[in-house]
Amino acid sequence: MTIKPIRVQFKTACELLDISRESLRHIVRTDAAFPRPIKTGDTKQAPVYFDYAELVEWHNSQKQSLSVMEA
Repeated sequence: MTIKPIRVQFKTACELLDISRESLRHIVRTDAAFPRPIKTGDTKQAPVYFDYAELVEWHNSQKQSLSVMEA
């Protein structure tokens, strides 16, 4: 049985999507459908996480929209 993470760190989200940190920041700023980051504290250095299931759902919707555009 494989356990899926509930949330992933910013770095891990970049690795999962195979994009750079700056690309992920750009997507967060410009794509309203992208999952909102979860900040675990009030300080500037507080860790930022993303919900794993929401990332997967967003990725799947991106794949679907690309396949519709190609058809």
